[in-house]
Amino acid sequence: MQLPTVDYKASDAAAQFVESLRNTGFGVLKNHPIPQSLVESIYKNWQAFFNSEQKNDFLFSKETQDGYFPPSVSEVAKGFTVKDIKEYFHVYPNGRVPAELEADVREYYRLANEFAAELLSWVQAEAPADVRAKFSIDLKDMIANSEQTLLRILHYPPMTGDEEPGAIRAAAHGDINLLTVLPASNEPGLQVQKTDGGWLDVPCDFGSLIINIGDMLQEASGGYFPSTIHRVINPTGKASTKSRISLPLFLHPRPDVVLSERYTADSYLQERLRELGVK
Repeated sequence: MQLPTVDYKASDAAAQFVESLRNTGFGVLKNHPIPQSLVESIYKNWQAFFNSEQKNDFLFSKETQDGYFPPSVSEVAKGFTVKDIKEYFHVYPNGRVPAELEADVREYYRLANEFAAELLSWVQAEAPADVRAKFSIDLKDMIANSEQTLLRILHYPPMTGDEEPGAIRAAAHGDINLLTVLPASNEPGLQVQKTDGGWLDVPCDFGSLIINIGDMLQEASGGYFPSTIHRVINPTGKASTKSRISLPLFLHPRPDVVLSERYTADSYLQERLRELGVK
């Protein structure tokens, strides 16, 4: 079984894409409108940033959750005890970004956010009427002017052989948000969990865009759209000497948006951040 790749320009792209999301929790798009040259520029320039000492000038703020998160404070996935092997930088609309990196990152954030609104419209349009009725407002309007939507620039460093036993680049986890939009990384490793518990490699064709469902969309749809467990495995052989850069955009509703009878977007997020130990 392979994850199908949907041509964004196909006449039935929305139906194909949402069917893939529903069946696997993931959708893969080609011929999408986000320029590959922009993504490549960000990968190259942020690799240099992570290789520099400058990153320590941007240490994250616990209050605002923006800035640089070193490996020593990296996330521990829910249900795990070992930290992931990664470092990352959080970009919010009003957050800090190194001046020389800002133009590309802000442009990418804008383009990916606009495109994501279209994808949320697809999800809503293709959902059954009883599922659509659960949404408190249109899905695309949930993220309109949201200052919670997060662009994370991730750096998975080369393997050293001194990793903590059991540690991998990103342990199996689900995302908290509505949808995550991710350009294919410069190195493979992303896997999605199948319903039988096995793992499926996510295509790493450079230029593809990978989208997965987060827990908030699962909550808002009453479970119709399943949040998918995924992970990033450690490379072996020659690949273990290479870094991996990844650029997920986590689409978050505004805090006051009602997800379900149980949660607003804010109450859901705060609960999950406490579970992750970053609050």
